Amino acid sequence: MSQTPKRVLHVVRAMNRGGVETWLMHLLRRMDPRRVHMDFLVQTAEPAAYDAEILDRGSRLLRCCEPVWSPAWFTHLDRLLRKAGYDALHSHVHHFSGWVLGVGRSCGVPVRIAHSHLDSLALDQTARWPRRCYLAASKRAIGAFATRLVGVSRVAARALFGPTWQNDPRGVLLHCGIDFSPFRMSPDNRNTRKLWNIADDELLIGHVGRFDPQKNHAFLLDIFAEIVRRRERSRLLLCGDGPSRVEMEHRARDLGVADRTIFAGVRDDVPRLLRALDAFVFPSLWEGLPLAVVEAQAASAPCIISDAISEETGVIRRLIHRVALARAPGEWAEIVLNAARHRSPGSENVAALEQSSFDISYCTEQVYGLYSA
Repeated sequence: MSQTPKRVLHVVRAMNRGGVETWLMHLLRRMDPRRVHMDFLVQTAEPAAYDAEILDRGSRLLRCCEPVWSPAWFTHLDRLLRKAGYDALHSHVHHFSGWVLGVGRSCGVPVRIAHSHLDSLALDQTARWPRRCYLAASKRAIGAFATRLVGVSRVAARALFGPTWQNDPRGVLLHCGIDFSPFRMSPDNRNTRKLWNIADDELLIGHVGRFDPQKNHAFLLDIFAEIVRRRERSRLLLCGDGPSRVEMEHRARDLGVADRTIFAGVRDDVPRLLRALDAFVFPSLWEGLPLAVVEAQAASAPCIISDAISEETGVIRRLIHRVALARAPGEWAEIVLNAARHRSPGSENVAALEQSSFDISYCTEQVYGLYSA
């Protein structure tokens, strides 16, 4: 007798190359379509990086472009859910998930998942009273309407579900899985460097992340300026795009490092680029579980990260150098240079990560369990 797959609708902003979206694509490529069928509800009319692959794999890409919080948005979602008959509604839009899942309950969707990918606690505490009211109401809605409370890390779960989330039987810790097979391929560092005319004797520092204040690119550029003062033959490779990119290009010029900074944009060959780095620097102000740091460990790159990064991220401990954000850029620069001097290849790192909870196979089995609840 043939098995009917669980039909799951993921709610996201857009399927561009971000941490959450890339993880969802890893799942889509790995999951057995006889067990789970995944569709995606996006909140933009603009094309996104993964749209074509989603459609090629037989999934639907549904667009709900009405303004969020308008009656039309909720009416659109209500009609869609009643017509499609999904078995699970999996929401990745942080606080707004409470209202998404409320519509799901009214439509009879049996499995309703609020998924926290971000440690927003510090940011939430600085919010003004209108937003504080929204945050409080959203958290109550999540508590009322979710059947599963999923966090990518303990701090991300605490931020959205409260300090006692682990005592809630609905609470689940799920580290987003990665397909590590690209990191097993033979590195081609010389040709990778040739893409930007980077000499073999130049120090290459890298970062992967959206240009957004959360990622702290301004401080990263300050660190790099200090690195250049100590070692002139250095380059900085920045992968990603976002609203603050132009501002950061101007800052690089003001710091006198524009000619040594590469704004590479959104890339589909991140594993290749990471393996060419001498060090990976990630001074984020807050995060949930940054997969770029995990990928950098698979590439055997020393990872100099802020003390705001969740502890679970450090799987290969010898590669992790955790530095307080309060320390000066010059101190960060010294730590980066020292770590880069001791960089060594390590194929065993990939094997260790494939045995961890970050491996896509392990993660996929966890997700099957979520949808069977």
